[in-house]
Formats: sequence, structure tokens, C-alpha cells
Amino acid sequence: MALSTDESRRMADRLRTDSADLVATWVAKAGAPLTGRLSEGELRRQITELYGVLVAALDEGMTDLSAAPGGELRAVLADLSRGRARQGFSATETAVSVFTLKDALSGRADLADPAELRDFLSFNRFIDELGLFTFSSYSAAREELIADQAEQLLELSTPVVKLWEGVVAVPLVGTLDSARAQVVMERLLQALVDTGSPYAIIDITGVPAVDTQVAQHILKTVVAARLMGAECLISGIRPQIAQTIVALGIEFGDIATKATLADALRHVLRRSAARTGGRAEPVA
Repeated sequence: MALSTDESRRMADRLRTDSADLVATWVAKAGAPLTGRLSEGELRRQITELYGVLVAALDEGMTDLSAAPGGELRAVLADLSRGRARQGFSATETAVSVFTLKDALSGRADLADPAELRDFLSFNRFIDELGLFTFSSYSAAREELIADQAEQLLELSTPVVKLWEGVVAVPLVGTLDSARAQVVMERLLQALVDTGSPYAIIDITGVPAVDTQVAQHILKTVVAARLMGAECLISGIRPQIAQTIVALGIEFGDIATKATLADALRHVLRRSAARTGGRAEPVA
């Protein structure tokens, strides 16, 4: 417990005294470390909102941030932290915006008075608690933001392209790990459902190396596509990749493999024409 109930209410009374000047001082001190990267108007809005809910919580006799009166204060601090995380500020810069309230209050207390000194020291500890909560909220928001960005990058790096009527392809570029392989499988299967395509091509031209783990991921995707009733081909088998596959003893079984995506598409069109008894159009 950082504050007693009486200390909390006394500090609320002090903060209400000359509040406009105190807010202006806090804004000036909080803005200095941000070096102009946040407009003064936006910073003033944030500080004014935080100041208002802080005084209201102290008025209710809040003894620490986890207490019931601190609910709105926690919400405002968390919102401030999330906003700063999205804007690219550091966790330290975000927490300092709270800690500078100490500087704004310095010189406003009669430290020669033992009772006032105790209140001031207790409130300083309470501000530390607010700053640490802000730091923690920022870290959680930043981790969530990074996770969202990583997921978006995974989706962008695994496009499913409709090459021809009844033919979809997944051009893979870069390393294929477990997380990405799962995304590839999900997006391919969904594309097969959406388009009703009987053929799928997995192109590994952009995959720098194929090891046992990568091969297993590809084979699982092929099996999943087959379970959906689609025939799957693998294209992009360059000479170096072919040598590696042989050296590792990797078996693709009855899965058709081609050197290029164009070769795979020609193969699929011939199979499609044979199946329907029609004539496949040439590929440019």
C-alpha cells in the first residue's frame, strides 16, 4: 500500500490547488524528453485526462493502483501506453511522462513540515507504482503489436495465386518454418475450397535450401490438399535442390515435381485436358 486513505485525500486536495499551473508544468517537463515528436496539444490532452482521473481516484481514498478506485486510472494509463507503443516511443519515454509529475510537484510542498514530508514521500512511491504499471502496459502492447505484424508478414509472404481456371499456386520465398508452413497449409486449403480448384502447385523456386524439415512441411501440405480432393505438384526443383534432396534421402513418392512453375502449369493443363477430353490452351 503506497498511500493511506487520509494521505490519498490530502494529496487530492493539494493537486486541486492551482491545478492549471501544475498541469502546465507537468506538460512542459513530460514533453522535454520527447523532443517534439508529440504535439503539445496531444500531450496536453493526455496529461489533462490523466490528471483528472488521478485526482478523482485519490479523492475516493485510493491506497494503491490495484484498488477499486484505480480502475479508470489503470485504463487511462494502459491507453496511453498502447498509443505510445503504436507511435514508436520507447517504454522509458512513456514511463517518464508519468514520473515527471514528481518534478512538477517539487517545490510545492513544505518539506520542513514532517506531516507534509510524509505525504510527499508516500505520493512519490505511488507515482513510482504508476510509472511501473505504464512500463508493464507498454511492454504488453508492444508484444501484441509485434505479434500482429509478424502474422501480417506471414500472410503477405504466403500468397495463393489463381494461375488458370482450376489451378492455384503457392509461390514460396524464404525459409519455411513450422509457423509459416501452417499458414501455407491453411491458405492453400481455403483457396481450394473458395475456387473449387482440382490442382495446386507449390513453387519452391524462392526457397534457398531444402532440408528434411522443409521437405516434411511441404509433404504435409500436399497430403492435406489431397485430402481435399486436389492433386498437388511441386515446382522449382533446381539442380542444387535436387542434389540436396537425393543426398538427404528425401522421398516425394508419387508427387509430381517440375523444374519450373511454367513446366508445372503445362503438366497440369495436359492432365486437365486428358481428364475432360478437351484441348488445353497453350501457355504463353
